[in-house]
Amino acid sequence: MGVSTSSPGKGLALVTVDFPPVNALPVQGWYDLADAVRAAGRDRDVRCVVLAAEGRGFNAGVDLKELQSDTGHARLIGANRGCQEAFAAVYECEVPVVAAVHGFCLGGGIGLVGNADAVVASDDAAFGLPELDRGALGAATHLARLVPQHLMRTLYYTSRTVTAAELHAHGSVWQVVPRAGLRAAALALATEIARKDGSLIRMAKAAINGIDPVDVRRSYRFEQGFTFEAALGGIADRVRDTFGKAGAP
Repeated sequence: MGVSTSSPGKGLALVTVDFPPVNALPVQGWYDLADAVRAAGRDRDVRCVVLAAEGRGFNAGVDLKELQSDTGHARLIGANRGCQEAFAAVYECEVPVVAAVHGFCLGGGIGLVGNADAVVASDDAAFGLPELDRGALGAATHLARLVPQHLMRTLYYTSRTVTAAELHAHGSVWQVVPRAGLRAAALALATEIARKDGSLIRMAKAAINGIDPVDVRRSYRFEQGFTFEAALGGIADRVRDTFGKAGAP
C-alpha cells in the first residue's frame, strides 16, 4: 500500500498509487506521490513516466475521513499543500507523464490527470469534480484542461462525471481501451515517447510548459483559498456531514 516506483522498460518509470479501498489519499500520500514523480523525472535514464493506480479506481481525491477527524485546520492545510505539490510534480516533471486511468477519477484525480501530458483510459473510466458535494472547491483549473470552458462549468456546478469516450471526443484522452489492456496501452505510448532523444524530450517538456497560457500553480492556489474560506465559515463541515450520511461513491 502507498506509492511505488518500478522500471517496466528502457527509459520508463512506472509510478503506482495504491491506497485501498478507493485511492482517497491521506495528506502524506499526496507528498509521497509528488516525491515519486519528481524523483522519476530527475533520473537521467528516464524519458517518460507512467502514472497508474491499483484497485477499484484511479483516484477518489483526498481522504475525507482524515479531514473530518481533525478538530482544527491542520489536516485541511496539509491536504491543500499536498495536492498542490502532487499536481505540480506531474506538471513540472522533467519528462512527459502519461496517466493510465481506470474506474473513477474524481477530485484530486482530475488535478493529476489534468496536469499530465497524455491520458490513456479504460472504457470504464469516469471523470468528475464532486467538490461541491464534499464541502470543497478546486481543480477547475485542471478540469478546464480536459474539456471546453462551458462544459467544465456545467460539470463543476452539477458534480456530474464524463466518460473516457466523451473525453476522447474532446481530444483530451489519447486512447480508450478495455480495462485489461490499459497498462499495456499506456506503456506502449510511453515507450514511443521514450524512444526520443533524452535531452531533447526534456527540452520539449520545458518548452511546452513555457508557452502554456495558464499558470496552473497560481490558478489552483487561488481556488484553494475558497476551499479554506468554506472551512472557516463552517460550510465545508455542514456539506461533508451530509455527504457522509449519503455514503461515498
